[in-house]
Amino acid sequence: MAGNSFGTLFKLTTYGESHGKGLGGIIEGCPAGLQLDLDAIQKDLDRRRPGQSAIVTQRKEADQVEFYSGIFEGKTTGTPIGFLIPNTNQKSRDYSHIKDSYRPSHADYVYDHKYGFRDYRGGGRSSARETVCRVVAGAVAKQLLGEVRIQAYVSQVGDLALNKSVNELDLTQTESSPTRCPDPETAMEMEHLIKKVRKEGDTIGGVVSCLVQNVPIGLGEPVFDKLHARLGQAMLSINAVKGFEYGSGFQGVHMKGSEHNDAFNADGSTKTNYSGGIQGGISNGMDIYFRVAFKPVATLLQGYETIDREGESVTLQGKGRHDPCVVPRAVPIVEAMTALVLADFYLLSRVSKL
Repeated sequence: MAGNSFGTLFKLTTYGESHGKGLGGIIEGCPAGLQLDLDAIQKDLDRRRPGQSAIVTQRKEADQVEFYSGIFEGKTTGTPIGFLIPNTNQKSRDYSHIKDSYRPSHADYVYDHKYGFRDYRGGGRSSARETVCRVVAGAVAKQLLGEVRIQAYVSQVGDLALNKSVNELDLTQTESSPTRCPDPETAMEMEHLIKKVRKEGDTIGGVVSCLVQNVPIGLGEPVFDKLHARLGQAMLSINAVKGFEYGSGFQGVHMKGSEHNDAFNADGSTKTNYSGGIQGGISNGMDIYFRVAFKPVATLLQGYETIDREGESVTLQGKGRHDPCVVPRAVPIVEAMTALVLADFYLLSRVSKL
């Protein structure tokens, strides 16, 4: 199976399955001498951890990361950083009913056809539990990036969207609600909506927005590795993501060029920021902002029609512990993938000129 690595210089390779003994990764390219705050890494893992509130999956995993290499006396050694997050609360029997059937909008059918075999326990390698490895590596990347500030938050659940711009929000309030929406009133409405949908045995999608500040000028490698292209790849590699837009995004089509162009100030900053902090595929020093759309979770705790391996119609009902809405737990994943992209380009930028 190819496609298990991400990055060029700062590179992450992950391994493991949802119901295996654990999931882990190897981080290559992290420079030696970086003092790591291991508590900060664990804190990001706790933000992604299942069972943290009543509106997420109730699978009880401690998600305690164990580092095996690349760190000595609290500092990186420059060698590969190996780590493992053990699985401790698998309930594989919850998936025995889908052993010979395909759940709609899951990877079951295509995995069977591509590989001739699949791990049906929680989706195996296709499970969103794989993202736990990305959060570990992203937390390391954040520390490498220093002053760069990456803040993601939930801006929409279903049709319920924040009606405030990021400049009107207090992002320090993001972690104050289980929905990770920084506006208290909207956060409460989102929580009620998710609970209502869960009670119906259904699921709902949403949007995670991200703001990146203090980004140095010059990150991004045209022509095929433009900064926004790599961010798009990073976000679209996350389970359940169906869309990515940065800067003015699709709303830019409603504007004329004379309205959309970001005029310069004398210091090189721009009066507006429809570019979303990226021009010509390279960071320009302005804030980077983007939105990521997540579909409703495919596993429904209600009856549904599907097919088995023989193509015969069968009726199934989801079992086990699942998120009714993924966006609250996706916030640290979006931040992690952003950090991986920026850390990689940061190292690449250091060899761009004398």
